[in-house]
Amino acid sequence: MTTVDDLVEPGDRLSAVRSDGERPLADLAPGARATVTRVTTAGSPATARRLRDLGFTPGTVVQVVRRAPLRDPVVYLVKDYEVCLRRAQAACVYTVRADG
Repeated sequence: MTTVDDLVEPGDRLSAVRSDGERPLADLAPGARATVTRVTTAGSPATARRLRDLGFTPGTVVQVVRRAPLRDPVVYLVKDYEVCLRRAQAACVYTVRADG
């Protein structure tokens, strides 16, 4: 069984995991699958809107495909297509571990 800590590479946390298991998309390790719970406006309202336009909406399952050698940017599989985000952008998307 995969635990929440298995989804994150050691020393690679942008923020603490909440008690309900919610964590930023940027904290997930390659291969991890998660369900989007919310998109914040921490960066800017325009960034949050663009992320929602790209498919990062509550209930959407996202998979971390690969990470660049210097850890930024990261490629995510969203609704059958790949999206590349910087870690700062991915930190605006909050997720919980996907079932299954």
